[in-house]
Amino acid sequence: MRNIAIFASGSGSNAENIIRYFKNHTNVKIDSVWSNKKEAYVLQRAKNLGIEAYSFSREEYSHSDHMFRELQKRKIELIVLAGFLWLVPPEFIDAFTIINIHPALLPKYGGKGMYGSKVHESVVKNKETESGITIHLVNTEYDKGEHLLQVKCPVFPEDTPDTLAARIHELEYQYFPAAIEEFLNRKL
Repeated sequence: MRNIAIFASGSGSNAENIIRYFKNHTNVKIDSVWSNKKEAYVLQRAKNLGIEAYSFSREEYSHSDHMFRELQKRKIELIVLAGFLWLVPPEFIDAFTIINIHPALLPKYGGKGMYGSKVHESVVKNKETESGITIHLVNTEYDKGEHLLQVKCPVFPEDTPDTLAARIHELEYQYFPAAIEEFLNRKL
């Protein structure tokens, strides 16, 4: 069994989509969901779907080995970042394979502070004609890891950050779980 841990910071719609996608897989298990915000709705979504959910502080994440050891004890093979906003510590990167999704076509609109609506606002403001998603491996820099998949969509002149975000979310829901599965089949 291949165990996945999902890290998320917010509502958790991508996390829920991934959990539902792998629910009946015989060789992949969503083991747990972890959030850096104890009030994040992703934790409730996970519990509603029968997945163990945990919150943690910056101290527990960056300066304690308890969380790290717990992930190892659970035999986590892959960590999926689904709307997780903190930089991943080097010891996690060394020990685990980690995949992230970004709501733009990297390298454009990536890096520290570029997430969610900030990305879509920048894309619309700069009158880009296309945007999309990038699914990539995580390294020690924000949004700089090897690209696994990019999927494009048009940006229309009448788009607002909200209308673009809705189109991007549809791409995330459609492609992220399948890209995770394909990666697992190829690499791990």
